[in-house]
Amino acid sequence: MGMDQVRPAIAAREARRAEAEAAGVDAPYIARLVDSFYDRVRADEALGPIFEARIHDWPTHLTQMKHFWASVLHASGSFSGNPMAKHIAIPGIEQAEFERWLMLFDETLKAIEPSPEASSMVAARARQIADSLLTGIRIHRDGRLA
Repeated sequence: MGMDQVRPAIAAREARRAEAEAAGVDAPYIARLVDSFYDRVRADEALGPIFEARIHDWPTHLTQMKHFWASVLHASGSFSGNPMAKHIAIPGIEQAEFERWLMLFDETLKAIEPSPEASSMVAARARQIADSLLTGIRIHRDGRLA
């Protein structure tokens, strides 16, 4: 990639981060979002056991999730991993689990909301990610979308 291609990419990343931060989606917010959300997940009777069976080092997982959301919301590039492979490996995960995940995520957003714009922005990205993961799981498991 030449410099003529790098500069616009850097500018786009900076614009995305600036837009998010202007709405209140900064690094401390992302950390609070991840910590608060996973507190809810761990206490949830439906999702808690799914996560507890697979995550044995919560501090490391939470750090990874903070990098993931910084990458998603700020285009930071700080996350390396394969969320699709991790979710495909969970047997029996379906629409209901993703809907529960989104419900807890929305509750968390409302509880820590710095601005309505922040909640809207983050909720939209969470919905896109959940839809993408569920589609990937269905294709992998069933070989088709429905």
